[in-house]
Amino acid sequence: MKILISADMEGATGVTWPADVLPGTPQWERCRRLFTSDVNAAVLGFLDGGADEILINEAHWTMRNLLLEELDPRAQMLTGRHKALSMVEGVQHGDVDGIAFVGYHTGAGTEGVLAHTYLANSITGVWLNGVRASEGHLNAHVVAEYGVPVVLVTGDDLTCRDALGYAPAARTVAVKDHVSRYAAVCRTPERTAADIRAAAKEAAGLAVRYEPVRGGPYTVELEFDAEHLAAAATVVPGVAASGERRVAYTSETMYEAIRTFKAVTTIVSAAVEEQYG
Repeated sequence: MKILISADMEGATGVTWPADVLPGTPQWERCRRLFTSDVNAAVLGFLDGGADEILINEAHWTMRNLLLEELDPRAQMLTGRHKALSMVEGVQHGDVDGIAFVGYHTGAGTEGVLAHTYLANSITGVWLNGVRASEGHLNAHVVAEYGVPVVLVTGDDLTCRDALGYAPAARTVAVKDHVSRYAAVCRTPERTAADIRAAAKEAAGLAVRYEPVRGGPYTVELEFDAEHLAAAATVVPGVAASGERRVAYTSETMYEAIRTFKAVTTIVSAAVEEQYG
């Protein structure tokens, strides 16, 4: 059994505001250990449940946040940016039996601790075939094309609720309860590590590949907080204005859809000016 862990940071234990997740800040240095603790707990749980191989894919910001030296030596970690499938890199090789979304969060324009979709700001909403989509929702559709089930999701309580829409069978662990975008009632790392490990052990039993889902075409619509960002996004071939501050595109596969999404967010982030956005 091979498990892929897609590890994001906003949904980690104790994380509640931007400085906790911005590389280079003192708070980020502190929270890296909390983040690593969550991921390591998932690793231990999957090993308890019979996993033979675990690959951790760093999925936050620079994708260089986890502390390799604190992880169980039976796991391996893929770290660094510029990967074909970004947050779920590694799922495409046909040897992954289940994927865990650890440290995930809710999507742009919704309630949740540090809620966003790919860009920390600028994007105010994303919809996939008319359904508002978080990063978890988008990534779940990507991995479905490779027949890989989402078996575990951790984050705040609203992230766990969001997961019911895209991975209803997955085990979920709330490491904190949402109060506002920058506040939460947090459980201690000792408790969350125990909860994640127990859930991952159960989740290992769900790690069974299925027939790949061919559900296209997929229409992705994005809404931005400024009109010039929508205009910038239309530089990407196939992306067109769809409304005020909105663009949309259609792809035959989620592989194509997520790669176009990456192109759009890269272009848009480069079009953001300091202070005015």
